[in-house]
Amino acid sequence: MAAGSKLLESLRANPRVTVRRDGPPDPEGRCVLYWIQRAQRAFDNPALDLAVRVGNELGVPVVAYFGLMPSYPRANLRHFQFLVEGLPDLAAGLRKRNIGFLLRRWPDHSLAKACEQLRPALVVGDENPLREPERWRQKVAREIRLPFWTVDADVVVPSRLLEKQQYAARTIRPRIHAYLREFLAPSQTPTARKRWRAPHGATSLSPEDDLLAGWKSGRSVQPVTGFHGGTRRALRLLHEFVNAKLRHYAERRNHPELDGTSRLSPYLHFGQIGPVAVALAVARAKAPAREKNAFLEQLIVRRELAVNFVRFNPDYDSLEGAPAWALRSLGEHAKDSREVLYTEKQLENAETHDPLWNAAQKQMVVTGWMHNYLRMYWAKKILEWTRSPAAAFEIATRLNDKYELDGRDPNGYEGVAWAVAGKSDRPWFERPVFGTIRYMSYAGTSRKFDAQAYIRQIEKL
Repeated sequence: MAAGSKLLESLRANPRVTVRRDGPPDPEGRCVLYWIQRAQRAFDNPALDLAVRVGNELGVPVVAYFGLMPSYPRANLRHFQFLVEGLPDLAAGLRKRNIGFLLRRWPDHSLAKACEQLRPALVVGDENPLREPERWRQKVAREIRLPFWTVDADVVVPSRLLEKQQYAARTIRPRIHAYLREFLAPSQTPTARKRWRAPHGATSLSPEDDLLAGWKSGRSVQPVTGFHGGTRRALRLLHEFVNAKLRHYAERRNHPELDGTSRLSPYLHFGQIGPVAVALAVARAKAPAREKNAFLEQLIVRRELAVNFVRFNPDYDSLEGAPAWALRSLGEHAKDSREVLYTEKQLENAETHDPLWNAAQKQMVVTGWMHNYLRMYWAKKILEWTRSPAAAFEIATRLNDKYELDGRDPNGYEGVAWAVAGKSDRPWFERPVFGTIRYMSYAGTSRKFDAQAYIRQIEKL
């Protein structure tokens, strides 16, 4: 086992890799442990691929470890149900790659305890730019006495290469495009050469078990029926999108009544499908270049702009993260009279005077998903109808995180910051309450698509 091998040095220097705890692999180690959190898939997963390559170089098996706990910030039964629905696909995919799988749930979910039992030579994890998951990774780095690397597995271009917070799509786009040739490439998907044999005492749950049985917390929001988790379902949606919807994407993507989007955002959020696999499928599709480019702009440039925002702005989930011009303008209009004020409970119950807003809120509460074009309108009206910009930001964030399957995600925080606080936008014409934040009206928004048809669809839910 050559701890200083050129391959290990090369893997360590990969721009996707952050070395959280340095040092040579444990020469007595029995495996490489891959700690799964954000990237919950067995293919198109740079973190898992790296773990396998390290394991093969060291001559030890690879074990993927997943610890399920009910206290994930702002998660509820809706999110947990979607997550556990994806675990059978994960387990099956790992078996195909000759990778062991250890699944445990709270209160036996400790990674440190798993390391004591498995005695890995090195630990590999995936990255998550959100505040709490980042703290967990820092805590693990302090606690385990092993090399610990994390891999930026859920973006096309590694986030660290962008160096700092980018102002808007126009500033991040050329930086992203400069790296696409290097990073937009198929996964090699190596297979582990050694099969893992669980040591005595390393008991594991089965993905087919009722993993949520007995949990009393997080039951405030029930699961949905229109979305079910798992890589196979994500691939089915991708196939349907590429073959039936992509050719009309640019024309229909802002028409909520036409359902012209991919609906892949929940699967991307949970890492049940990766952005590179989606981008390559779209790039290879038989569709006009205009349509493909429009989708790839959203999938890569806009999505990674959101990841960049969360990674480099510590106030991503509050008004304090807004650009200076927006904070100044909102402050100047903070005491403006509002024509109507709604409580958070009224908003949550879709009890406003606006039928379009009520329909969007109902779609989110009932289905766990809201069309992206309406998310902008939805958040801007919360700014208009609440007592302050700070309160509007908090309410929009809480509702989004509570009901959306893809809540608690960089895209959600970037979206609220754009709508309420001018993030990635520019000053517009000044008006009451909004100041120079871009305004959206019911009349103007309704002219963009068949709003009445959309409202009728939602009324049937």
